[in-house]
Amino acid sequence: MIDLYTWGTPNGRKVSIMLEALRLQYNVHPVDILADEQFDENFLKISPNNKIPAIVDHDGPNGKAITVFESGAILLYLAEKYGEFLPDNLREKTECMEWLMWQMGGFGPFLGQAHHFNKFAPEEVPYAITRYNNEAKRLWSVLDQRLENRTFILGDDLSIADFAVYPWAMRYEWQLINPADYPAAHSWMERMGQIEFVQFGMQVP
Repeated sequence: MIDLYTWGTPNGRKVSIMLEALRLQYNVHPVDILADEQFDENFLKISPNNKIPAIVDHDGPNGKAITVFESGAILLYLAEKYGEFLPDNLREKTECMEWLMWQMGGFGPFLGQAHHFNKFAPEEVPYAITRYNNEAKRLWSVLDQRLENRTFILGDDLSIADFAVYPWAMRYEWQLINPADYPAAHSWMERMGQIEFVQFGMQVP
């Protein structure tokens, strides 16, 4: 059994999509980041960086429980453990990891900054708004180019790269992005949104 500590954020939804895709049983423990529950000392034992998501897999390596924090690390752990959504071929596996790291290093952090300065900053900061909205457009262009003539990020097969990118793409309004301006990415979003386990994962918690 897996315990999932999460909240309704793109990073949280990456993991719930993966758990649904693997058809695993798991318990959801909401961590209300708006109420600073991520700073609870018990959660700190699971996630040293005070961030969601995190999991406890009670059937970890050698039958012993393991805690895993950081959404990308969780995706890789689950993909390796269950042998799904991560290619075996080294070349294709490397390509998958490239796009996973692209999301973790760019398509998440920079879009997160756009979210903050567009919606949540206590005062308007024109320089930051311009900087992060321009970077959002650039990153969306990278994604759009990648998805030209591809069904999914790696081609014909779903992977953890798709699970990582999709929840962030679905916050496009917070990034002041019109997906129609990125037709290949927009078509991919529609395909992803029609997958039942993706629909369920996006509703957790």
